[in-house]
Amino acid sequence: MRQSLRGLHDTREINNITDCVLEHLLHTDRTHLLMERNSVLSESVHQRVEAIAMRLHNGEPLQYILGTAPFYGMDLHVSPAVLIPRPETEELVEWILSENDMHPSRVLDMGTGSGCIALALAQNRPLWSVEAIDISNEALDLARKNADENGIKVDFRQQDILQIPSQQEIYDIIVSNPPYITPSEKKQMHCNVLDFEPHLALFVPGDDPLLFYRAITRFASTALKPGGQLYFEINRQFGQETLNMIKQESTLQPTLRKDISQNDRMIMAVKF
Repeated sequence: MRQSLRGLHDTREINNITDCVLEHLLHTDRTHLLMERNSVLSESVHQRVEAIAMRLHNGEPLQYILGTAPFYGMDLHVSPAVLIPRPETEELVEWILSENDMHPSRVLDMGTGSGCIALALAQNRPLWSVEAIDISNEALDLARKNADENGIKVDFRQQDILQIPSQQEIYDIIVSNPPYITPSEKKQMHCNVLDFEPHLALFVPGDDPLLFYRAITRFASTALKPGGQLYFEINRQFGQETLNMIKQESTLQPTLRKDISQNDRMIMAVKF
């Protein structure tokens, strides 16, 4: 595998990918791999490794090939029906948890995909009542599977964010990582994202990049209880624009936060 991936990644990344593949195929961990590093792979395992290397060479993400991705201490099932969870989204979860203690709260995750945000919140705040919506039934099936296998209770349901009816003071927290990539950004994207991850969860119309943020902000302005919080993961190119939109469309008071790479990445808005 290492030879097959040469030229695609640096040596450190190739070694990491190879170890992840072997852990998955051999049902072992990194420590045991190191202890058995001089062992010879069986012919069947060798063939499976080479088949995975070929798929990687064609740009397919490793997470889709293996069918799982790590997120906030969990191993979640993923498929081309959902986005692969990113470290930036873990930062959003960490921000929510750091601002909110164990006190019972009602939470809504809008556009849940694999369920990563909803499941991480429910796992770490067992007294919270967590709901999650998505337009894709295929994504919801995967999210429910992730909930079942991790023993986490979340109420998943099918709902289009753009058609959700307004509600009065129900939730303490609303969170969303909605589609936010514009068509003009496609040329900057790596093929393993553009060719394999679901466009439904990635792209917005070029003439309205804040389409989902506006709809969610309007919903949150009535659905949040006083003192409730709206959290967004955002397109780093539209940090100030998203902040200004929230101020124009609601009475929520937003705060912009950078991620670990110093990109505008998250917003929290409080209902007073």
